[in-house]
Amino acid sequence: MKKILIRGLIVLLILGVILIVAVGFFLDGAIKKGVETFGPQIAKVDIKLDGVSLSLLTGSGQIKGLVVGNPEGFKTPNAIRIGTASVSVAPVSVLSDKIVIKSIRVEAPEITYEGGLLGGDNLHQILDNVTAAVGGGSSSTNASGKPGKKLQVDDFLISGAKVNVSLKGMGGFAAPITLPEIHLSNLGPGPEGITPAALIKQVLAVVSADVAKAAVTAANDLGKGAAGAAGKSATESVGKATKGVTDLFKKK
Repeated sequence: MKKILIRGLIVLLILGVILIVAVGFFLDGAIKKGVETFGPQIAKVDIKLDGVSLSLLTGSGQIKGLVVGNPEGFKTPNAIRIGTASVSVAPVSVLSDKIVIKSIRVEAPEITYEGGLLGGDNLHQILDNVTAAVGGGSSSTNASGKPGKKLQVDDFLISGAKVNVSLKGMGGFAAPITLPEIHLSNLGPGPEGITPAALIKQVLAVVSADVAKAAVTAANDLGKGAAGAAGKSATESVGKATKGVTDLFKKK
């Protein structure tokens, strides 16, 4: 009898592990599909994700190869590229209406700031698209039109972000600029949490503001080189580009 009980427990344990692995496998696919389907709906740009791995046993996970495209009319290949990002979630919350994310760590993302002489840039265009989606109420539903899951993010850290600045009429890219750490905390702590769209909006607003500051410095650096090479006309273009970026930053 004792042997039968032990064997039964072993079988149950094995089945439990298989079930957790299976749920984790399908959950990984669901997250990837959600990012690539829901993301473009609110940001109005192409979003691709190579893969997601999440362990329900430990709550740890990793996101690989996230690429956020540019809005129509911009020439650079993409706006944001993230090689890997690590996440830590409360495992039990994954199956509830509100997912509790203990931490998100994004290391060394590549951000491209593309702007013009008359103001306007790719990052703020994406932010405007997300803001419009949040205002329209689409942020509370998923791709099927059903109520979406809410989130709680306790800690969100972006470190080592490198910004490539491309300004029209300025002759290419400035030297990459490394941003200071971007640290957000206590996002959606209440019972209602925060929607994925509202989370994207909040993070993107902080990122775009910091990038805009860096773009002003990059415009000045580009201008020094351009002015030396082409004289007065280049200097005037530099002034317009710098003013456009500065004015845009003030508005935001």
